[in-house]
Amino acid sequence: MHDRKLLGIEMGRVTPEEYKKLPESGIIVVLDNIRSAHNVGSAFRSSDAFKVDKIYLCGICAVPPSAEIHKSALGAEDSVEWEHVDDTLEVLKRLREEGYIIISIEQTVNSVKVNNFRPLPGHRYALVFGNEVEGVGQDAVDASDFALEIPQYGTKHSLNVSVSVGIILWHFTQFRQDV
Repeated sequence: MHDRKLLGIEMGRVTPEEYKKLPESGIIVVLDNIRSAHNVGSAFRSSDAFKVDKIYLCGICAVPPSAEIHKSALGAEDSVEWEHVDDTLEVLKRLREEGYIIISIEQTVNSVKVNNFRPLPGHRYALVFGNEVEGVGQDAVDASDFALEIPQYGTKHSLNVSVSVGIILWHFTQFRQDV
């Protein structure tokens, strides 16, 4: 069987301006002290692919404009709304007041395996992803409604944060009403 790859023009992708006018997904990504600009860029790219409403870059996160972010994001930093905030807890407090369910993506004593979690229609979620060494800060975990864990079966106890963002956003997309 021969199958031709689609050309970019055939994929019907929206422009950054059109992206910003799309209906909200109800999903916010919070990056808690992500050190690597490449990981931040990758989070932008996955967030664009899965129509995240906004990314909060907290603490030591690199921020656009940045050649390193752009290298991974491929321009998604221009389509996905973002804001830098020094304190992750400040963002989580604000999002809770706006009615978001706060979920840390982390392995905790009571974390829920992502395959056992189904997002509820009509609810808005703020997904907190932690840095490459320490994960989500304990204070952010404490400020969350609960933690979601990605099941892993190998010898390592964690995934690269950019991989985790893609897995979790894909999972949430499976239950969206507008796709």
